[in-house]
Amino acid sequence: AHKTMKGQITVTQPGAVSSAVGATVSIKCTTSQDVHGNNHLAWYQQKDGGVPKRLIYYASTRESGIPARFTGSGSNSDFTLTISGVQAEDAAVYYCQSVHVINSQYLLTGGTQHLQGGAGIT
Repeated sequence: AHKTMKGQITVTQPGAVSSAVGATVSIKCTTSQDVHGNNHLAWYQQKDGGVPKRLIYYASTRESGIPARFTGSGSNSDFTLTISGVQAEDAAVYYCQSVHVINSQYLLTGGTQHLQGGAGIT
């Protein structure tokens, strides 16, 4: 599992995931404390060291132009990014970024997970 610690917050995502094209993949993100507003969590996709692209914000709202196969769910401290009908181009690193308020200060932190090639994803 991958853990990132920022001050008093820990964000945990499981290790790398392999998937066949057309399968459904769920990527989990767990925070040690509830996120701000119970939904201040975003998902990013980064391919080949490029600039991360935001897929989802407010836990479940898709960015404009993001395919409907990407869906976000969850609240409080447990969140999931689901890719339904994985495509070859979905092989990437996926980040969750959470926002917390501690002692009246905003804190941003995040975790990371690799979606690896397997049975059609290279």
